Amino acid sequence: MPNILTPAFPPVIRFKMNLPDLKKYRTIFKDNGVTTPLSQSGHAKTGLYKMIPKPEQENKGWPWDEETSPDIYDTRIKWPKLTIVTPSFNQGQFIEQTIRAVLLQNYPNLEYIIIDGGSTDNTTKILEKYSPWISYWQSTKDDGQGNAINLGFSLSSGEYHAWINSDDYYLKGVFQKVIQQFLSSKAEFIYGYGYNYKVATGEFEQIKTLPYTDYFIKIPSLIQPSTFWNARIHEPIWEELYCALDYELWLRMVKGHKRALIKEPLSVAHVHDDAKTSDPKMKAKWEEDHQKIWGPDAHGTVHEWKRIVFLNRIRKKLYKLFDDLG
Repeated sequence: MPNILTPAFPPVIRFKMNLPDLKKYRTIFKDNGVTTPLSQSGHAKTGLYKMIPKPEQENKGWPWDEETSPDIYDTRIKWPKLTIVTPSFNQGQFIEQTIRAVLLQNYPNLEYIIIDGGSTDNTTKILEKYSPWISYWQSTKDDGQGNAINLGFSLSSGEYHAWINSDDYYLKGVFQKVIQQFLSSKAEFIYGYGYNYKVATGEFEQIKTLPYTDYFIKIPSLIQPSTFWNARIHEPIWEELYCALDYELWLRMVKGHKRALIKEPLSVAHVHDDAKTSDPKMKAKWEEDHQKIWGPDAHGTVHEWKRIVFLNRIRKKLYKLFDDLG
Protein backbone atom coordinates (compact mmCIF):
# COMPACT_ATOMS: atom_id res chain seq x y z
CA MET A 1 0.00 0.00 0.00
CA PRO A 2 1.56 3.33 -1.03
CA ASN A 3 2.36 6.27 1.20
CA ILE A 4 -0.15 9.11 1.32
CA LEU A 5 0.39 11.18 -1.81
CA THR A 6 -1.19 14.53 -1.10
CA PRO A 7 -2.33 16.22 -4.33
CA ALA A 8 0.09 18.97 -5.32
CA PHE A 9 -0.81 22.69 -4.93
CA PRO A 10 0.52 23.28 -7.59
CA PRO A 11 3.07 20.71 -8.82
CA VAL A 12 6.65 21.86 -9.09
CA ILE A 13 7.31 20.08 -12.41
CA ARG A 14 4.98 19.19 -15.28
CA PHE A 15 4.86 15.53 -16.31
CA LYS A 16 2.83 14.12 -19.17
CA MET A 17 1.21 10.75 -18.63
CA ASN A 18 2.47 8.38 -21.33
CA LEU A 19 0.76 4.99 -21.29
CA PRO A 20 2.19 2.23 -23.47
CA ASP A 21 0.23 0.24 -26.03
CA LEU A 22 0.32 -3.35 -24.76
CA LYS A 23 -0.48 -4.64 -28.25
CA LYS A 24 2.91 -3.32 -29.40
CA TYR A 25 4.62 -5.21 -26.57
CA ARG A 26 2.74 -8.34 -27.60
CA THR A 27 3.90 -7.87 -31.20
CA ILE A 28 7.52 -7.67 -30.05
CA PHE A 29 7.11 -10.95 -28.18
CA LYS A 30 5.54 -12.50 -31.28
CA ASP A 31 8.41 -11.29 -33.44
CA ASN A 32 10.78 -12.96 -30.98
CA GLY A 33 9.01 -16.30 -31.35
CA VAL A 34 6.64 -16.25 -28.36
CA THR A 35 3.35 -17.93 -29.28
CA THR A 36 0.10 -16.80 -27.67
CA PRO A 37 -2.07 -17.82 -26.01
CA LEU A 38 0.53 -19.20 -23.66
CA SER A 39 0.29 -22.71 -22.35
CA GLN A 40 -1.62 -23.29 -19.14
CA SER A 41 0.52 -23.41 -16.02
CA GLY A 42 1.11 -26.84 -14.54
CA HIS A 43 -2.01 -28.46 -13.10
CA ALA A 44 -2.91 -31.90 -11.80
CA LYS A 45 -6.27 -33.20 -10.55
CA THR A 46 -4.51 -34.66 -7.52
CA GLY A 47 -2.49 -31.49 -6.83
CA LEU A 48 0.99 -30.29 -7.67
CA TYR A 49 2.72 -30.67 -4.33
CA LYS A 50 4.32 -34.04 -5.11
CA MET A 51 5.17 -32.97 -8.67
CA ILE A 52 6.95 -29.65 -8.27
CA PRO A 53 10.53 -29.47 -6.92
CA LYS A 54 11.26 -29.41 -3.23
CA PRO A 55 12.11 -25.98 -1.79
CA GLU A 56 15.73 -24.90 -1.48
CA GLN A 57 15.41 -24.87 2.30
CA GLU A 58 13.37 -27.12 4.55
CA ASN A 59 10.53 -24.89 5.71
CA LYS A 60 7.21 -25.81 7.28
CA GLY A 61 3.69 -24.63 6.59
CA TRP A 62 2.13 -22.89 3.59
CA PRO A 63 3.38 -22.95 0.85
CA TRP A 64 6.35 -25.15 1.72
CA ASP A 65 4.85 -28.48 2.73
CA GLU A 66 1.15 -27.71 2.18
CA GLU A 67 -1.09 -27.21 -0.84
CA THR A 68 -4.65 -26.09 -1.48
CA SER A 69 -6.81 -29.17 -1.88
CA PRO A 70 -7.90 -29.59 -5.52
CA ASP A 71 -11.24 -30.80 -4.14
CA ILE A 72 -12.32 -27.23 -3.30
CA TYR A 73 -12.83 -26.56 -7.02
CA ASP A 74 -16.34 -27.69 -7.91
CA THR A 75 -16.00 -29.78 -11.08
CA ARG A 76 -19.44 -28.59 -12.22
CA ILE A 77 -18.04 -25.07 -12.64
CA LYS A 78 -16.11 -24.03 -15.72
CA TRP A 79 -13.37 -22.10 -13.95
CA PRO A 80 -12.32 -19.03 -15.98
CA LYS A 81 -8.67 -18.47 -16.82
CA LEU A 82 -6.80 -16.45 -14.22
CA THR A 83 -3.58 -14.66 -15.24
CA ILE A 84 -1.02 -13.88 -12.55
CA VAL A 85 2.00 -11.73 -13.40
CA THR A 86 5.10 -11.49 -11.18
CA PRO A 87 7.61 -8.69 -11.83
CA SER A 88 10.97 -9.59 -10.36
CA PHE A 89 14.45 -8.28 -9.76
CA ASN A 90 17.00 -9.64 -7.28
CA GLN A 91 14.47 -11.06 -4.82
CA GLY A 92 15.95 -14.54 -4.77
CA GLN A 93 15.42 -14.88 -1.02
CA PHE A 94 11.64 -14.51 -1.47
CA ILE A 95 10.63 -15.52 -4.99
CA GLU A 96 10.42 -19.27 -4.39
CA GLN A 97 7.74 -18.64 -1.79
CA THR A 98 5.91 -16.40 -4.27
CA ILE A 99 5.99 -19.08 -7.00
CA ARG A 100 4.92 -21.94 -4.73
CA ALA A 101 2.04 -19.88 -3.31
CA VAL A 102 0.76 -19.38 -6.88
CA LEU A 103 1.22 -22.93 -8.14
CA LEU A 104 0.01 -24.70 -5.00
CA GLN A 105 -3.34 -22.93 -5.18
CA ASN A 106 -3.96 -25.82 -7.63
CA TYR A 107 -6.25 -23.52 -9.61
CA PRO A 108 -7.52 -25.53 -12.61
CA ASN A 109 -7.13 -22.79 -15.26
CA LEU A 110 -4.03 -20.74 -14.46
CA GLU A 111 -1.71 -18.67 -16.63
CA TYR A 112 1.41 -17.67 -14.68
CA ILE A 113 3.90 -15.19 -16.17
CA ILE A 114 7.15 -14.04 -14.55
CA ILE A 115 9.11 -11.09 -15.96
CA ASP A 116 12.51 -10.78 -14.31
CA GLY A 117 14.71 -7.77 -15.01
CA GLY A 118 17.94 -9.71 -15.36
CA SER A 119 18.59 -10.57 -11.71
CA THR A 120 22.17 -11.19 -10.62
CA ASP A 121 21.33 -13.26 -7.52
CA ASN A 122 19.89 -16.81 -7.42
CA THR A 123 16.56 -15.81 -9.01
CA THR A 124 17.30 -17.35 -12.43
CA LYS A 125 18.23 -20.66 -10.80
CA ILE A 126 14.83 -20.76 -9.08
CA LEU A 127 12.97 -19.77 -12.25
CA GLU A 128 14.66 -22.57 -14.19
CA LYS A 129 13.78 -24.99 -11.42
CA TYR A 130 10.05 -24.24 -11.66
CA SER A 131 9.95 -23.47 -15.40
CA PRO A 132 7.91 -26.58 -16.42
CA TRP A 133 5.01 -25.26 -14.35
CA ILE A 134 5.20 -21.61 -15.46
CA SER A 135 3.40 -20.42 -18.61
CA TYR A 136 6.19 -18.00 -19.53
CA TRP A 137 9.21 -16.46 -17.89
CA GLN A 138 12.16 -14.39 -18.99
CA SER A 139 15.17 -12.86 -17.29
CA THR A 140 16.50 -9.92 -19.23
CA LYS A 141 17.01 -6.21 -18.61
CA ASP A 142 13.80 -4.20 -18.67
CA ASP A 143 12.76 -0.65 -17.82
CA GLY A 144 11.66 -1.26 -14.26
CA GLN A 145 8.75 -2.72 -12.33
CA GLY A 146 5.99 -1.00 -14.30
CA ASN A 147 7.49 -2.07 -17.60
CA ALA A 148 7.79 -5.67 -16.35
CA ILE A 149 4.13 -5.73 -15.30
CA ASN A 150 3.04 -4.32 -18.66
CA LEU A 151 5.17 -6.85 -20.54
CA GLY A 152 3.57 -9.64 -18.56
CA PHE A 153 0.00 -8.53 -19.12
CA SER A 154 0.65 -7.94 -22.81
CA LEU A 155 0.89 -11.75 -23.05
CA SER A 156 -2.22 -12.41 -20.98
CA SER A 157 -5.19 -14.40 -22.22
CA GLY A 158 -6.90 -14.65 -18.83
CA GLU A 159 -10.40 -13.47 -18.07
CA TYR A 160 -9.19 -12.23 -14.68
CA HIS A 161 -5.93 -10.52 -13.76
CA ALA A 162 -3.67 -9.92 -10.76
CA TRP A 163 -0.02 -9.28 -10.11
CA ILE A 164 2.06 -10.40 -7.16
CA ASN A 165 5.51 -8.96 -6.54
CA SER A 166 8.41 -11.35 -6.04
CA ASP A 167 8.71 -10.55 -2.33
CA ASP A 168 4.99 -11.13 -1.57
CA TYR A 169 2.83 -14.25 -1.60
CA TYR A 170 -0.80 -15.38 -1.66
CA LEU A 171 -2.43 -17.20 1.22
CA LYS A 172 -3.82 -20.70 0.92
CA GLY A 173 -7.04 -21.19 -1.07
CA VAL A 174 -7.23 -17.56 -2.20
CA PHE A 175 -7.82 -18.16 -5.93
CA GLN A 176 -10.91 -20.27 -5.27
CA LYS A 177 -12.37 -17.62 -2.94
CA VAL A 178 -11.67 -14.76 -5.33
CA ILE A 179 -12.96 -16.38 -8.51
CA GLN A 180 -16.03 -17.70 -6.70
CA GLN A 181 -16.68 -14.11 -5.59
CA PHE A 182 -16.29 -12.85 -9.16
CA LEU A 183 -18.77 -15.43 -10.43
CA SER A 184 -21.37 -14.87 -7.71
CA SER A 185 -21.19 -11.07 -7.40
CA LYS A 186 -20.50 -10.09 -11.02
CA ALA A 187 -17.99 -7.61 -9.62
CA GLU A 188 -15.23 -6.31 -11.90
CA PHE A 189 -12.74 -5.65 -9.12
CA ILE A 190 -12.16 -7.73 -5.97
CA TYR A 191 -9.98 -6.71 -3.05
CA GLY A 192 -9.30 -7.97 0.46
CA TYR A 193 -7.29 -7.59 3.61
CA GLY A 194 -3.63 -8.58 3.89
CA TYR A 195 -0.72 -9.16 6.24
CA ASN A 196 2.56 -7.32 6.54
CA TYR A 197 5.31 -9.70 7.62
CA LYS A 198 8.19 -7.93 9.34
CA VAL A 199 11.23 -9.92 8.32
CA ALA A 200 13.47 -8.50 11.05
CA THR A 201 11.17 -9.50 13.92
CA GLY A 202 9.11 -12.35 12.45
CA GLU A 203 5.86 -10.55 13.29
CA PHE A 204 2.65 -10.56 11.25
CA GLU A 205 0.45 -7.45 11.18
CA GLN A 206 -3.04 -7.68 9.71
CA ILE A 207 -3.97 -4.72 7.51
CA LYS A 208 -7.64 -4.06 6.82
CA THR A 209 -9.06 -1.84 4.12
CA LEU A 210 -12.34 0.03 4.19
CA PRO A 211 -14.90 -0.31 1.39
CA TYR A 212 -13.36 1.35 -1.66
CA THR A 213 -15.75 4.07 -2.80
CA ASP A 214 -15.35 6.48 -5.70
CA TYR A 215 -15.45 9.51 -3.41
CA PHE A 216 -12.53 8.25 -1.29
CA ILE A 217 -10.60 6.72 -4.19
CA LYS A 218 -7.78 9.26 -3.78
CA ILE A 219 -7.05 7.97 -0.26
CA PRO A 220 -4.43 5.20 -0.60
CA SER A 221 -6.02 2.15 1.01
CA LEU A 222 -5.89 -0.87 -1.28
CA ILE A 223 -3.47 -3.69 -0.50
CA GLN A 224 -1.91 -4.34 -3.90
CA PRO A 225 -1.27 -8.12 -3.67
CA SER A 226 -4.85 -8.57 -2.41
CA THR A 227 -6.42 -7.11 -5.58
CA PHE A 228 -7.88 -8.92 -8.62
CA TRP A 229 -9.83 -7.58 -11.61
CA ASN A 230 -11.68 -8.49 -14.76
CA ALA A 231 -9.49 -8.28 -17.86
CA ARG A 232 -12.16 -6.08 -19.50
CA ILE A 233 -11.21 -3.15 -17.26
CA HIS A 234 -7.44 -3.68 -17.41
CA GLU A 235 -5.27 -0.66 -18.15
CA PRO A 236 -1.48 -0.38 -18.53
CA ILE A 237 0.82 0.81 -15.77
CA TRP A 238 2.26 4.31 -16.09
CA GLU A 239 5.86 3.16 -16.40
CA GLU A 240 7.56 6.42 -15.41
CA LEU A 241 6.30 5.96 -11.84
CA TYR A 242 8.66 4.22 -9.45
CA CYS A 243 6.82 3.72 -6.14
CA ALA A 244 3.14 4.59 -6.49
CA LEU A 245 2.38 2.79 -9.76
CA ASP A 246 -0.35 0.62 -8.22
CA TYR A 247 -2.03 3.58 -6.51
CA GLU A 248 -2.11 5.57 -9.76
CA LEU A 249 -3.49 2.55 -11.64
CA TRP A 250 -6.45 2.29 -9.25
CA LEU A 251 -7.28 5.96 -9.89
CA ARG A 252 -7.78 5.17 -13.58
CA MET A 253 -8.95 1.59 -13.56
CA VAL A 254 -11.30 1.09 -10.62
CA LYS A 255 -13.50 4.20 -10.58
CA GLY A 256 -17.01 3.55 -11.82
CA HIS A 257 -16.68 -0.24 -11.82
CA LYS A 258 -18.49 -2.67 -9.56
CA ARG A 259 -16.27 -3.97 -6.80
CA ALA A 260 -16.46 -6.39 -3.89
CA LEU A 261 -14.52 -6.64 -0.63
CA ILE A 262 -13.47 -9.99 0.84
CA LYS A 263 -13.14 -9.31 4.56
CA GLU A 264 -10.21 -11.58 5.21
CA PRO A 265 -6.48 -11.57 4.39
CA LEU A 266 -5.60 -12.73 0.88
CA SER A 267 -1.84 -12.06 0.80
CA VAL A 268 1.35 -11.45 2.75
CA ALA A 269 3.79 -8.62 1.97
CA HIS A 270 7.33 -8.87 3.28
CA VAL A 271 8.46 -5.72 5.05
CA HIS A 272 12.24 -5.54 4.73
CA ASP A 273 14.97 -2.95 4.29
CA ASP A 274 14.91 -3.07 0.49
CA ALA A 275 11.12 -2.78 0.10
CA LYS A 276 10.01 0.49 -1.50
CA THR A 277 7.37 1.13 1.18
CA SER A 278 9.85 0.81 4.06
CA ASP A 279 13.17 2.04 2.62
CA PRO A 280 13.82 5.62 3.84
CA LYS A 281 15.99 6.22 0.76
CA MET A 282 12.81 6.04 -1.32
CA LYS A 283 11.43 9.33 0.06
CA ALA A 284 12.62 11.32 -2.95
CA LYS A 285 11.10 8.75 -5.34
CA TRP A 286 7.73 8.96 -3.56
CA GLU A 287 7.85 12.75 -3.84
CA GLU A 288 8.67 12.53 -7.54
CA ASP A 289 5.69 10.23 -8.09
CA HIS A 290 3.57 12.70 -6.12
CA GLN A 291 4.53 15.48 -8.54
CA LYS A 292 3.76 13.34 -11.58
CA ILE A 293 0.40 11.96 -10.44
CA TRP A 294 -1.09 15.28 -9.37
CA GLY A 295 0.36 17.32 -12.18
CA PRO A 296 -1.92 19.20 -14.61
CA ASP A 297 -1.10 16.74 -17.41
CA ALA A 298 -2.08 13.76 -15.26
CA HIS A 299 -4.75 13.71 -12.53
CA GLY A 300 -4.55 17.41 -11.68
CA THR A 301 -4.95 19.30 -8.43
CA VAL A 302 -7.62 18.04 -6.01
CA HIS A 303 -9.05 21.19 -4.48
CA GLU A 304 -11.34 19.35 -2.03
CA TRP A 305 -8.43 17.28 -0.64
CA LYS A 306 -8.74 18.59 2.95
CA ARG A 307 -12.44 17.75 2.98
CA ILE A 308 -11.80 14.23 1.67
CA VAL A 309 -9.15 13.60 4.32
CA PHE A 310 -11.38 14.99 7.09
CA LEU A 311 -14.37 12.84 6.08
CA ASN A 312 -12.14 9.81 5.72
CA ARG A 313 -10.93 10.22 9.31
CA ILE A 314 -14.54 10.18 10.47
CA ARG A 315 -15.26 7.16 8.28
CA LYS A 316 -12.31 5.23 9.74
CA LYS A 317 -13.41 5.97 13.30
CA LEU A 318 -16.95 4.80 12.57
CA TYR A 319 -15.79 1.58 10.96
CA LYS A 320 -13.43 0.91 13.85
CA LEU A 321 -16.25 1.51 16.32
CA PHE A 322 -18.57 -0.93 14.56
CA ASP A 323 -15.70 -3.42 14.16
CA ASP A 324 -14.94 -3.26 17.90
CA LEU A 325 -18.62 -3.79 18.68
CA GLY A 326 -18.53 -6.92 16.51
